[in-house]
Amino acid sequence: MNALESTSTRPYLIRALYDWCTDNGFTPYVAVLVDDTVQVPREYVKNGEIVLNISFDATSSLKLGNEFIEFKARFAGTAREIMVPVNRVIAIYARENGQGMAFPVPVASSPGEETASAGKPSPLTSVPAAGTHGEEGKVVQLVNPEAPPGEPEPPRPPSGPRPALKRVK
Repeated sequence: MNALESTSTRPYLIRALYDWCTDNGFTPYVAVLVDDTVQVPREYVKNGEIVLNISFDATSSLKLGNEFIEFKARFAGTAREIMVPVNRVIAIYARENGQGMAFPVPVASSPGEETASAGKPSPLTSVPAAGTHGEEGKVVQLVNPEAPPGEPEPPRPPSGPRPALKRVK
């Protein structure tokens, strides 16, 4: 089996970094490039991207598969089903210290191009070879330059009345 016939390393690296985060008490976040194949609450998408907390406390029924990341989560108190194709994940990192891994951003393709190559690895999941030049060779910066160092800012929900919990004894 050669490199073109092998499966993508992306889902394996995502699972490994998820395990590393949870083993060390960190909160795993994934940054996702949103398109029509991504099932997320659109009201939280900013600049075509969304950052999702995939920790055990924030999700239920989490499945980190080879093709999709699937889970249920609450957004502003409403339960939602989330489904993200693995090739749309552009980074996974620990919220507390920003350590993690960024992946090449999927290249925009013409409609039907991905499905036309069924059975073959998608160019969206390939990692550029060392020494390549161009857009794919750029480093993705996950840190907000305006945020204080060491404290990445989590995504903010839309403004409105804040839900409150009532303690019942």
